Amino acid sequence: MWNFIKNREPNIHMKRLFEPFLSYRHFRTRAVDRQNTSSTGLYGFDHLKSPKGFQRFVDEAIDRSSELIDYISGMPSSAEIIRAMDEISDTVCSVVDSAELCRQTHPARGFVEEAIKASMKINVYLHFLNTNHTLYNAVKKAEQDGHLLTEEARRAALHLHIDFEKGGIHLPSGKLDRVNQLNMDAHKLCREYGENIINDPGDVDIFPASRIPRQIQHLLKPIYRLTSGVSKESLGSYEDEQEKGFRIITEPRTLFSVLQLTPDEQVRKMAYLKGSSVPHANHEVLDKLINSRHELAQIMGCKSYAEFVMQLNMASSPEVVVSFLQEMSNMVKEKADEEFNTIRNLKRDVCGQRCVDLEPWDEAYYTTMMKSSAYNLDSAVVASYFSLPQCIEGLKLLVKSLFGASFDSVPMAPGESWHPDVLKMCIHHPEEGDLGFLYLDLFSRKGKYPGCATFAIKGGRKISETEYQLPDYQHFAGTRVALDFAETPSNLFEYYARDYRVLKKFARHYSTGEVIPEKLVKSLNGARDMFAATELQRQIFYALVDQTLFGEQLSVPRDTNSIVAHLKRQHSNEKHVEGTHMHIRFSHFLTYGAGYYSYLYAKCFAATIWKKLCQEDPLSPTTGTLLRTKLLQYGGAKEPADLLTDLVGDGIVRYHNGGIVPDVTSCLEELKLLDDKNRHIGK
Repeated sequence: MWNFIKNREPNIHMKRLFEPFLSYRHFRTRAVDRQNTSSTGLYGFDHLKSPKGFQRFVDEAIDRSSELIDYISGMPSSAEIIRAMDEISDTVCSVVDSAELCRQTHPARGFVEEAIKASMKINVYLHFLNTNHTLYNAVKKAEQDGHLLTEEARRAALHLHIDFEKGGIHLPSGKLDRVNQLNMDAHKLCREYGENIINDPGDVDIFPASRIPRQIQHLLKPIYRLTSGVSKESLGSYEDEQEKGFRIITEPRTLFSVLQLTPDEQVRKMAYLKGSSVPHANHEVLDKLINSRHELAQIMGCKSYAEFVMQLNMASSPEVVVSFLQEMSNMVKEKADEEFNTIRNLKRDVCGQRCVDLEPWDEAYYTTMMKSSAYNLDSAVVASYFSLPQCIEGLKLLVKSLFGASFDSVPMAPGESWHPDVLKMCIHHPEEGDLGFLYLDLFSRKGKYPGCATFAIKGGRKISETEYQLPDYQHFAGTRVALDFAETPSNLFEYYARDYRVLKKFARHYSTGEVIPEKLVKSLNGARDMFAATELQRQIFYALVDQTLFGEQLSVPRDTNSIVAHLKRQHSNEKHVEGTHMHIRFSHFLTYGAGYYSYLYAKCFAATIWKKLCQEDPLSPTTGTLLRTKLLQYGGAKEPADLLTDLVGDGIVRYHNGGIVPDVTSCLEELKLLDDKNRHIGK
């Protein structure tokens, strides 16, 4: 996807020509014809009927790409050059994407091992492509001769040119060799960082078991220890007895549940301290990654890695981003301070002490308590209206109402799936035919990527005048867009997931069929908004950490621990605890390095789109048509600022110091943070 191998996130955001952003946000997948019942291979690729098929898959991709390189070397027309380049990218990315998905999700070790080998081999070939002067010169010719007839083709040529040069092809051989080595080092370090998070999540043993609330005991591992006790049968003699406890594996999801629901403060403290201080090995890994990226950026003539990665982003420079983040930090501070005091006062009331501090392991517990008390919420009751079948019905509703298409489960051919839990869905339009396929693999299992994620398998592109692999140039397909635009659609559709007009059409009780009560939805939304400024402040803090670590380095070596602690004191009410290090298991540093601010951009853009276009009638076909024809269908084929403005008009973007930032007015209004001063700043 886009220009970087990024999956949210084992891989690194490397805006390289033939390394698609393996974002977990890719939406298009390739599958066999839904009427085809003959056997096939994994994901519908005939090559992948067995693990060894990955090697043939790689070899044929290389052979076909080599044929296309020979064709391009003959300098055909500009349009043919761009078409052939896009086919090379599509061919190679099919292997890269499939291997990555297999590596992260396949339960069979044989398939995983062969996928890893395929990934290594295709990455060697990627190096050859990214340093191929025949291709580079052909792209420059196509860009400069003025014969490309469409805006999309001209944009593709420009992006290909930039992507080549971001790989260092225009540099002297010595510098190019160093750039290649740094890119390989960064790729290895990113993988090591991610593996360390999985392999060293941390754990804490708690005795007795009664210290753990019953509603989360199923998340934890029962353990036992021997204790000495008096045996009545043996008249005062001692014998060993087993005492039950629980081992908390402090990976993020389990840790959050413990912090939310455990009354015992010492248990919360132990879990927080352990979970926030591992994996220790990532201190060195992150430092090396920061240094590698910084050296790479300097060789490329940039002051920082942040400057290097923003060349095609809307923000255009780190200065624009940091200014935007500082501005937002100032806007939310007063409200965040109020919320912090409210939480602290509750703790003091509960604990019966007047001078007690609010600790980092307290916030989730007391905010959950306040939300439950204020809105009488029970998570089990809420969940009863959102069984998986009902949620899929909700997706069908959106697709049908907004886009006039169906979203149905279709059978898979023998060999296509990798696990019995996997569903295959088809989006079908009555006039346009099949628009795309989606695999759903929604249940956790051992060896599977642990987070929520989306993987690409096949992008879209025009193959010929009569053949079309949805959507168009695969270089711009789906979410292959500017990084600080990519999260906008997903943020927008979160509004649909909390609007009662939408929820009442599909959210039903799993056993009684009762429609979700409007009062419950209002309570959910009220609880969500209770500490909105605190959550927004936290996201701003994360984004500033990201910008600072990958920003201009005024001193070397840098003390990342001190940097994070300093920024937390400046932009957060949460106390910094010595020995805790959020940055050593923050995987967005790998693939969103210097790009985490994109989530805040998306939040603001989505708030404006919802208010101006969707809020009045969210399921209107007119709304859906506008979303599709003015925003979603283009992928990266148009400038994102133009798409946004064309969709809702003025008042969604601002031009600031040579870059583009969101108008924050709608977002702040929604969070009840807009006073007269902020209203002036936000525009």
